[in-house]
Amino acid sequence: MISEEIRSKFERVVESQLARIEDMKRQGDFIDYSKLDKIIIGVCGGDGIGPMITGMAQHALEVLLADKIQAGKVEFRVIDGLTIERRAELGCAIPPDTLEELKACHVILKGPTTTPRAGDPWPNVESANVAMRKALDLFANVRPVKVPALGIDWTFYRENTEGGYAVGSQGVQIEDDLFLDFTVATTQGCERIARLAFDYASKTGKNRVSCVTKANIIKTTDGKFLNTCKMIAEEYPDVVFDDWYIDIMTAKLLDDKRRRDFKVFVLPNLYGDIITDEAAEIQGGVGTAGSANIGKRYAMFEAIHGSAPRMVQEGRAKYADPSSVLRASVMLLEHIGEVELANKLDRALDICMFEKPKYVLTGRDTGATAEDFTNYVLETIESL
Repeated sequence: MISEEIRSKFERVVESQLARIEDMKRQGDFIDYSKLDKIIIGVCGGDGIGPMITGMAQHALEVLLADKIQAGKVEFRVIDGLTIERRAELGCAIPPDTLEELKACHVILKGPTTTPRAGDPWPNVESANVAMRKALDLFANVRPVKVPALGIDWTFYRENTEGGYAVGSQGVQIEDDLFLDFTVATTQGCERIARLAFDYASKTGKNRVSCVTKANIIKTTDGKFLNTCKMIAEEYPDVVFDDWYIDIMTAKLLDDKRRRDFKVFVLPNLYGDIITDEAAEIQGGVGTAGSANIGKRYAMFEAIHGSAPRMVQEGRAKYADPSSVLRASVMLLEHIGEVELANKLDRALDICMFEKPKYVLTGRDTGATAEDFTNYVLETIESL
């Protein structure tokens, strides 16, 4: 027999998702940054090497946006409360006062945060990333991967608030033998991520969208995601649409004959989490890839790698690679409408990383420091 406690827990999960659907229905359009008197950029260093690399990215952005800062059009705010020590002390994913500081910003530049694992000295608090995506409704995780020498120019649109992560901390254990977790798909959630991916493909000329699911096996939620993408595709006759299963797509990203044909991907949460790390590895590792988390009211831009606490413990934080968060800064600039500056930073990163790599970042004193590399990027921008 199923206990009343289990029934109640499942009801709470369903009720929370129904309430989220009503919130989505009430949302308006995306924020128009051109109409704001001042754009507020919050900077969260996070844990480990996070403060070092986000500090470098903030410096680069302050140089690029100097005129706007001087004119009072852009303001940077440093937000310190997202450390694992503070989160563990309060027993929550995001301290309430820190969340209010985040909500007072328009966009956020975020360093990596530590999520406790079994055996860690921290309580089992929820991922700060997952909590932030939920609290700010950052429904689209956007990750570009570019390797010009291999003909690769991909953009991944990963649904960020549903799938297997939506209620990941609310699973059910029934006695000692049965363990259940939940996967969520909603009409509103599937439609908005699909439309964002197709809009991007249509506007940029990257006119192919590939939907990646396991709808042949996960028929209800993955089936809903795939069918929604097919429906939205009919509204974009200029965009080629195809669909793939996640297992074969992980192989095709390694197929030199096929992978250069892919352009834009749209995926449920879990598959997007996995396959974007594979794609980043092709580019040169997760340390080289940035990530955007987009909602209608807020947006957060971050490095996609971990906090590397060992580097800090061994005194190597200054040798951390800031490439990932600098790539995220490109996306931040694009998002707030500073396309020309974004293109300059993106071009400079290509030169410094691929074409004229003056510095090698090894994470140790055998290579350059984060400051060395960032200054090289800024010098390169001046020469463009």
